[in-house]
Amino acid sequence: MEIKAKLLEKYETASFGASGFKKREFVVEYAENPQYPEFIKFELIQDKCEQLDGFNIGQELNVAFNLKGRKWTNPKGEVVYFNSLQAWRISAANDVSVAPAPGQSDESSSNLTEPEWLNADNSGEADDLPF
Repeated sequence: MEIKAKLLEKYETASFGASGFKKREFVVEYAENPQYPEFIKFELIQDKCEQLDGFNIGQELNVAFNLKGRKWTNPKGEVVYFNSLQAWRISAANDVSVAPAPGQSDESSSNLTEPEWLNADNSGEADDLPF
């Protein structure tokens, strides 16, 4: 999954346990409907924590993430469910390449020719395809 959103908060990286598990959280404002913006908290884990360093509060981001869910039974025997949004790639929203507008030609594409096999006359060759 991927969304485009504005960075609102970024927190410091926290380490847990003897294994050194690292986690860093950040909050974005996602405005699919500008009248009702959503404030969504994501987490980065391990080596992904550093991805956030190059971005500033207020910057538009593309956030690629996985939706994670876990089931846990507490000491009272009650089943509890947890969800997390684990980001795995963050990029500046303006990093997306833009295709030329209709009617405009890209100079590099005007020099392209059709592949030879497309125009080849294969009527004399046997067709060995089963369909």
